[in-house]
Amino acid sequence: MNNHSELFWQHYAISRLDRTALLNQEPSVLWFTGLSGAGKTTLANCLAKRLYDGGLLAYVLDGDNLRHGLNRDLDFSVAARHENVRRMAEVASLMYDAGLITLAACISPFKAERDFARSLVPAGKFVEVFVDTPLSLCEQRDNKGLYRRARAGEIVNFTGIDSPFERPVEPEITINTTGRSPGQCIDTIMDYLSRHDLIAAARPGRLTEKTQNA
Repeated sequence: MNNHSELFWQHYAISRLDRTALLNQEPSVLWFTGLSGAGKTTLANCLAKRLYDGGLLAYVLDGDNLRHGLNRDLDFSVAARHENVRRMAEVASLMYDAGLITLAACISPFKAERDFARSLVPAGKFVEVFVDTPLSLCEQRDNKGLYRRARAGEIVNFTGIDSPFERPVEPEITINTTGRSPGQCIDTIMDYLSRHDLIAAARPGRLTEKTQNA
């Protein structure tokens, strides 16, 4: 365990404001929470593409992807799952400081976990997106077969089956994907970001190869 009396905060020559000016965008963290199979990563991916097409730089953090690298040492015990979310929140905070629009897709079933993630980002720059897809629809999708295995007792502490999901009380955005296309859901998110000045007007298009070589 670290002795914090021996740790000192290092200040850098380039600040978040410098990076924000360089990227010409307002950084933020959009935290997609919901059951497994709700569509969190799908929406985060689609939103990243929409932002990119508008000249804005976003990065998707996916809970499963982080378990292939940064979080590969974690199992699926309750304590390890809390740590998984904590690490993702810390990474999202660093990406915010780097000036990026960070799209974190993570079940994060407990309010305390989501509140911690929010606490790492300045007020107004953290957007909780509750992908409120019904459990029945999530089970129908079940592309990974996880619900089937959880119902069979092969997986324990599975959110929505034998482990609770604490529904967000006041998320900035709530989206039920039932009967809605990803594009329609993204329209809702983009409208919120625009109304709250979290996305700038699209910058001029990126240089084409012809222009770069001129």
